[in-house]
Amino acid sequence: APSSVITSPGPALHDGVREACERLLQLLLLHLHKLVHGRSSPSLGDGPARPVPFLEALRPHVRELCLDTLRMERKRCLWQHQLLALLAVHSAPHGAAEALFFLLALARTPEELALAPQLHAGLRAVLPDPLPAAVAAAVAQIHAGRLPEAQLAQLLRN
Repeated sequence: APSSVITSPGPALHDGVREACERLLQLLLLHLHKLVHGRSSPSLGDGPARPVPFLEALRPHVRELCLDTLRMERKRCLWQHQLLALLAVHSAPHGAAEALFFLLALARTPEELALAPQLHAGLRAVLPDPLPAAVAAAVAQIHAGRLPEAQLAQLLRN
């Protein structure tokens, strides 16, 4: 939800509530990290990775997650960027390319654009380089005519 919904006018949230919510988000991201990067059972070492239902449900919403991350709202941006990285790894290789493509296509300021190389660096640590696939996804979007002119111009500038 937008910040305006979370911080509605009226009495301020008690600091304990805010801290508890931050802790819950950190624990959720830590748990997702363990699910994406580790296995819950040693017997699964040879089999394919188990799907994470929460991340599977987010897969169709990568564009919206990128847009929200690019709003650069304080701690939310950090949490969303971590979530985007976990989603990209979980749904690799296409998810990683898609996330990079959207960050490159939607960023409008140098600060926003800096999120793409940060994501790329984190992904390269655990995946083969996703940048060629992101470029291929961009070219495919351009050839298919799916990018509005303004977004195409922004992508090319970035």
